[in-house]
Amino acid sequence: MVEFGRLLVIIGLAITFSGLVILVAAKLFPGLNQMPGTFTYEGENFKIFFPLGAMILISILGTILLNVIIRLFR
Repeated sequence: MVEFGRLLVIIGLAITFSGLVILVAAKLFPGLNQMPGTFTYEGENFKIFFPLGAMILISILGTILLNVIIRLFR
């Protein structure tokens, strides 16, 4: 049970760190929302924003980060 608690803390810290990195990157690089693979559709009363390229990039970086963390604690 102690190992599971430790894993939850590590996952929480990784998610928090990822969120902070995204916030800082958005401030430093304001054109990040115009990455290739970002789809927007504007209707008369709504706007749909789908950042597919950013989601794939975050997924790849998150996978690498989690693999490094898991290998450190084995």
